[in-house]
Amino acid sequence: MIELGLSRIVRLLQQTPLTWKAIHIAGTNGKGSISAYLSHLLSTGGVRCGRFTSPHLIDRWDCITIGEKVVQESLFRQIEARVKLRDQTLGIGASEFELLTATAFEIFNHERVDIGVVEVGMGGRLDATNILTDVLVSVIAKIGLDHQFLLGDTIEEIAREKAGIMKSGVPCVVDGTNSPEVLRTLEDHIKELGINAIFTRPDTPEYHSPSLGRLFATLDLLPHQRANMSCAVSALKLALSRFRPEIDVDVLVPQLSKVEWPARLQKLVLKPLADREEPVLLDGAHNTQSAEVLGEYVDYKLRPQGTNVTWVIAASRGKDIESLFHSIIKAGDRVAITAFGPVDGMPWVKANDPEEVASCVRSIAGIGQVQTFGEDISGAIHWACEQASGGPLVIAGSLYLASDVLRLLREAQKQL
Repeated sequence: MIELGLSRIVRLLQQTPLTWKAIHIAGTNGKGSISAYLSHLLSTGGVRCGRFTSPHLIDRWDCITIGEKVVQESLFRQIEARVKLRDQTLGIGASEFELLTATAFEIFNHERVDIGVVEVGMGGRLDATNILTDVLVSVIAKIGLDHQFLLGDTIEEIAREKAGIMKSGVPCVVDGTNSPEVLRTLEDHIKELGINAIFTRPDTPEYHSPSLGRLFATLDLLPHQRANMSCAVSALKLALSRFRPEIDVDVLVPQLSKVEWPARLQKLVLKPLADREEPVLLDGAHNTQSAEVLGEYVDYKLRPQGTNVTWVIAASRGKDIESLFHSIIKAGDRVAITAFGPVDGMPWVKANDPEEVASCVRSIAGIGQVQTFGEDISGAIHWACEQASGGPLVIAGSLYLASDVLRLLREAQKQL
């Protein structure tokens, strides 16, 4: 169950003053990538950095990193147990995400990080992470329609919720490629608070950093990747100007080329899970906006001369599966449809019925073979590998599907 609000997290952490400064990031898409860029650059620059993103990918504790390394399971479980005991003793009734947030923040205290890069779980204004007070810079990534049942029915309402992380006296960086409606809403909130804001545009990288312009010239990046990098670099400059002004951000920027963000346009070799030599594309695209980005990448990279693509897909219950899949799956494509399993720590998340997804996919004009596999993800992958016969293969539709695939691959590697 998702419960927004700050009262429980306040009680949970009232005796735990946070000893580190924060960079706080909200948005619908891109906030995870921006977090990864910032964490990597800070660590490279010698700043002791913690990162908290959500949801986890393979293990419940891999959403927390210290100096680019996943926190040790033993430390995670030790501090989590302490937080849960406090929750029970005080009768707070905190949600799973609130318990996780408190655990992450106390781990940052324990590990004596200088800066914590913190990604909002959902929304912003009432998200548990918005308990942060010592914030160096707030970042608003790309905003789209998602979680309307909690955040509002319109893009303006959702933007107002996400703008709720902005704080008086704290500068803000906004992805300037957002829609005009979003930008107007954010501008109004910025004026109300009277804070300094930078609206980044990836088509003017030199404005953010001369070395970013040079990096863009050497890397074959899609527009959304450039937008996320621009946000990260501008946010880093603002943060370090208030914390470690002696660090030259332009010297660090070339390190962006080394950042990898699992399950986001990730090239993955499936052996020994499946008998396929060629890498597949794994992406956690789970809403209309992220699906459009994935579709752009697939069309640009994987469909030379109209090549057909083979897909393995799943979706969370409650998603608009038509807008999710109709924009990326094309005539002639072959599709394996499956369902991800239970999500650790998030029992309310359920997979959509594969037969319902199949009905939606079969309505695409000229679609190739469509096969359902229930919860047999391995079966779906094996069928897709046979159908693709070495050609383009993409696994997408849900970050939870990507998590299950990575978990299955890890188990297959262990068995070797």
